[in-house]
Amino acid sequence: MKVNVDRNELLKKLSDIQNIVEKRNTMPALNNFLLQAGSAGCFITATDLETALKEPIEMNVLEEGKACIPAKKLFEIVREMEGEIALESADNQWVKVKCGKSHFRLAGISPDEYPAWPSIAPSESITIEIDTSMLHDAIEKTLYAAGESDTRYVLNGLLFHLKTDKILNVIGTDGHRLALSVKEISETLQEEMKLILSRKSVSELRRFIDGDPRQVTLNISKNHVLFTVGGIQFLTRLIEGTYPNYEQVLPVNNNKIVGVNRDAFSRALRIVSIMSKERSSAVKVDINPDVMIISTSNPDLGEAKDEAPINYSGESMSFAFNAKYLLDVLNVMESETVILRLNEPLSPTILMEEGKEDYKCVVMPMRL
Repeated sequence: MKVNVDRNELLKKLSDIQNIVEKRNTMPALNNFLLQAGSAGCFITATDLETALKEPIEMNVLEEGKACIPAKKLFEIVREMEGEIALESADNQWVKVKCGKSHFRLAGISPDEYPAWPSIAPSESITIEIDTSMLHDAIEKTLYAAGESDTRYVLNGLLFHLKTDKILNVIGTDGHRLALSVKEISETLQEEMKLILSRKSVSELRRFIDGDPRQVTLNISKNHVLFTVGGIQFLTRLIEGTYPNYEQVLPVNNNKIVGVNRDAFSRALRIVSIMSKERSSAVKVDINPDVMIISTSNPDLGEAKDEAPINYSGESMSFAFNAKYLLDVLNVMESETVILRLNEPLSPTILMEEGKEDYKCVVMPMRL
């Protein structure tokens, strides 16, 4: 293989794959990426066996071929270069990199050792199209609630629940909170589907579809989902297991309604949580007619209290929450006013955007 490529083009493509390339040396091939150059097109491919990305790259092909190149090391080299970069592989082990007076010789591996891209047969898959901005919004508003290292492995991902009535529910939960985004899609499915995608893969997918005006195509098979946007292909392996019945978690008797300005609520939580215990970020929330008082007491540091005006005229109530959980919700909301639907001090609380029913977050209170 022998190609010339613009430094900025190569740098962007290498930047795209840095989070996907496996950094634990469990399998040397995964520290590399596959570069393919041919008359049918040029592509850069990276995988960690759970997630794979294949993206077109613009290059001047002098000799067709392919090479497996260390991803992190080439990224560091290209970042320091300017102008056109020449890449050449004469065998399966070494890749020459030239830019101006700079010369490098990188130890690679044989392209034959690189994991094959899983094939999804059309006869064994279902294809649907979804609006990219809608999918991005659903991920943005649920990903924070997914578990990160939960022993219940299914919680370390998002559930994509495709229903037969043209509804897509995206759900994230770590057992202490749950976020649900409800979206309408144009496709009619013969039967509902529940897909569990890992937190890492969904986080990477979110980066690639952010701001892209094109539709995203999903090819869903038994073990994988392939997302295609333009020329970019993003493949992820589905997590096996049964996701909790999220619909049973949604409270139905929360009839005490509180309206609060989102910015004022966020500010009060941030200020008070400075003095809360770091591990629990516990704050007390006193709900009184027209005012919410947020406070905390830390024997090692001291106390803090702030308040925010609210729209509420019922009897006074007191709750305790992890301030971080509340702030995570408020940070992804867009409405000026946030609605809290409350019941008892230890019952789950629902947070919603005023005037919207397509997004709900359930947060478990703490004991006072």
